[in-house]
Amino acid sequence: MERRPYFLLGDLISNTGVGALVAVVVAFVVGESWPAWLAMVAGMLIGDLVALPAAVGLSVVFGAMELMLPVMVSGMLSGMVVGMRAANGPPSNGTALTWGAALGLAALLATYGLNAYVQAAHRRRAT
Repeated sequence: MERRPYFLLGDLISNTGVGALVAVVVAFVVGESWPAWLAMVAGMLIGDLVALPAAVGLSVVFGAMELMLPVMVSGMLSGMVVGMRAANGPPSNGTALTWGAALGLAALLATYGLNAYVQAAHRRRAT
């Protein structure tokens, strides 16, 4: 993963922005009468459909390889969680934005953490 500040800031903005955007779209689409499992699946699909064009557009500026995985995970995670929450009752736009941005940040941190773990394990085996 990239360690230069420009790319770190780009990852942060991209993941929180996509997570928030997906959350608002899912909160708008999923209704209170939806079964929770259907809301989660629809949220995941909507998250993919929203995150893919965003990731392609943002990858021009911030790099495709470093951006695609965390942004897609952010979109899917935000869609699934906010979809499940929206099935229990419609969240406000502010709540959806907050949840989406927080889940985007969580997906980014998880991606960076898992990458560090894999690199450390590889270095241990190489020596």
